[in-house]
Amino acid sequence: MSNGMSYEVLARKYRPQTFSELTGQEHVSRTLQNAIDSGRVAHAFLFSGARGVGKTSTARILAKTLNCEQGVSHEPCNVCPICREITKGTSTDVFEIDGASNNGVDDVRDLRDSIKYLPSHSRYKIIIIDEVHMLSTNAFNALLKTLEEPPEHVKFIFATTEPHKLPVTILSRCQRFDFKRVPVAKIIIRLREIADKEQVIISDSALALIARKGDGSMRDSLTAFDQVLAFCDSSVTDEDVVTLIGAVDPRLLADISAAVFSGDTQAVLAGIKKADMVGYNMRQFCQDLIEHFRNLLVIRSVKKPEEILDLADTELEELRRQAAGCSPQDIQRRLTLLIKGDAEMAFASFPRLILEMALLKAALLVPVIPINDLLEKLKVLEAGAVHTPVLPWNSDRPAASGGIAPGRTEPKQPAPQPAKAPQPAATSHAPKVQPHGSHSDWERFVAFVVEKCPAVGSVLEHGSPLKLEPGIMEIGFPGGSYYLTSAQDADSIKEIQTLAQEFSGTATSVKVRPIIPETGNQPQSLAEKKKSEQLQRTEALKQEVAANPLINKALSLFGGTITEIREK
Repeated sequence: MSNGMSYEVLARKYRPQTFSELTGQEHVSRTLQNAIDSGRVAHAFLFSGARGVGKTSTARILAKTLNCEQGVSHEPCNVCPICREITKGTSTDVFEIDGASNNGVDDVRDLRDSIKYLPSHSRYKIIIIDEVHMLSTNAFNALLKTLEEPPEHVKFIFATTEPHKLPVTILSRCQRFDFKRVPVAKIIIRLREIADKEQVIISDSALALIARKGDGSMRDSLTAFDQVLAFCDSSVTDEDVVTLIGAVDPRLLADISAAVFSGDTQAVLAGIKKADMVGYNMRQFCQDLIEHFRNLLVIRSVKKPEEILDLADTELEELRRQAAGCSPQDIQRRLTLLIKGDAEMAFASFPRLILEMALLKAALLVPVIPINDLLEKLKVLEAGAVHTPVLPWNSDRPAASGGIAPGRTEPKQPAPQPAKAPQPAATSHAPKVQPHGSHSDWERFVAFVVEKCPAVGSVLEHGSPLKLEPGIMEIGFPGGSYYLTSAQDADSIKEIQTLAQEFSGTATSVKVRPIIPETGNQPQSLAEKKKSEQLQRTEALKQEVAANPLINKALSLFGGTITEIREK
């Protein structure tokens, strides 16, 4: 391998010199060769495509083929003086013009004047304009007439990465060829040929990393390969490649995705830490992870992933192995989380945290039970339900929680009858009450107060009727409570007296005193009574649900537990 000052970069040293050497553009080569064979060579060509895919190389090969001393044939001879001049770029009949720097109308006028003259010693004068979309509008207009009716001895070849920027008047006068991005597999084959010629020891996986770095551009891949060789000389390890070209190590992506699927949160965070320590840009790393999960998803979703994914055979096999235990739905749910994370990272000042959160969420996802499995289990349940005794609340059976989300059981109970607001007594006699007063009389009175004055009623609900007699009402409240203080207020007592008189038809003296609830010999307040009844009802419901054979069957089938029972 040459180490002198005259070192020629690989992209120039191994530039294709014949149509057969053009990698990944066979459709262009074949069409041009057919045109040459049949003598139907257009006077203007437009080569469009991404950078580094072979547009200018093809233009030179076509120029050599048309001017070769051996005659117009499938391939240039590359040995005659004319071929060698074009290869070196010294031919007087083949003009290579950079559209970016010669984009004025004057440049085009000079060109137009020079092409009137016959070629000095070739068959054709060939004008190659690179990055033709950079020409000014006036320059395009100056070119139009010449392009439509060029002299017999002139051929135009335009190259551009942005054909949409060309005026339609130019496009309609050219034969257009679209150059594709070069598939990774083909770039690897070409890199392997070059590695062998340069006597470099390098693995296929390292070449795959270099090829992927090129992103469909042969030139970019060769530039990356050059960078690696400049550092490593004749023996290259995978680690060297990862470090030098800043590619994300596929093993790290594999480790993190495996940790996500196994729910190993420790390994997930360790993987991100490692990526951060190596110095990967977090957003770029997230996008590489998205690409990785996308590859896994395609492999699990289609029969022939190799036709969809631009991957080397070794990479495809490795990804197949990784994707083996995952369902497409599982991969898709995690991919969605990463895409959301990537969108958030665009505006965040702490991208690592967002990536960590997205991956932790992905690792902790609860497995989804496929809907078909659920339907099957429900059919089994329904079949068994035919012989199950019907419950009073059969129309709304409690549901057990399955693996997806905790379900809620909601048995239906007969609705409690609302307390009717008592009518004021027609006579002046108050109801006959026991020494402590009847609880039902107290309930009726409180319901009456709630309707007339809700603020006082809500306080009385927490009081216990100590004495209810004609003309006397004694109410106890827990000592030191807010309700005691409220009820003892002079205005409250006055309000209660007025309401008691309205309710019973008799002037009533109202006393409020503290009680100690723990003693247990005082009657319950309505609030306590309600709470106690609610607890009893909940307990009864629990027992009813626990004894229900249909619910028990559902629990065992779905592997669920009852998390809550609510009354409708």
